[in-house]
Amino acid sequence: MKYVLFAAALLTASPATLFSSPAAAQSQPLEQACITVAKNFLLVPSIKTGIVQSFPELDPPGARLTYSTREDAKPTDFTNQIECEFDKGQPPFRLQRFCISDTCYGPNEQDQDNRRRYQEVRALMDRQK
Repeated sequence: MKYVLFAAALLTASPATLFSSPAAAQSQPLEQACITVAKNFLLVPSIKTGIVQSFPELDPPGARLTYSTREDAKPTDFTNQIECEFDKGQPPFRLQRFCISDTCYGPNEQDQDNRRRYQEVRALMDRQK
C-alpha cells in the first residue's frame, strides 16, 4: 500500500519538483558575503561578477565566483576567481577561509602575510554585522 501512495505522489508531482535545477540550492546571502570578501580584499568599491555558485549544504558552506574589477567588463574579462568558506550557511556569516586565484588566506596559513590578510578581511566582515 505504501508503494501505491508513493507512486501516486510521483505521478501527481510536477517535473520541477522532482528534478530541481542546480541553481535551486543557491544561497544569495552566501554569494553576497563572498562578494563582500572580494571587495574588502581587493580594496574596490564594487566588482562585476560572472558565474556565481554557492554551496550552503556543504561543510563548511561557501561560495565561488568569477569577477572583474573593470566597470565595463565583458564576458571574457571574468577570469579572476574567489572561493569563500564560512562557519554556517545562514547569516551572520563568519569567514573561515578564502582563496583568490591560487593563493589561500586563513587562520592556519603558513605564510604570515596571507594569515594577516585573512585577519584583516575577517575583521572588516565582523564590523559589518
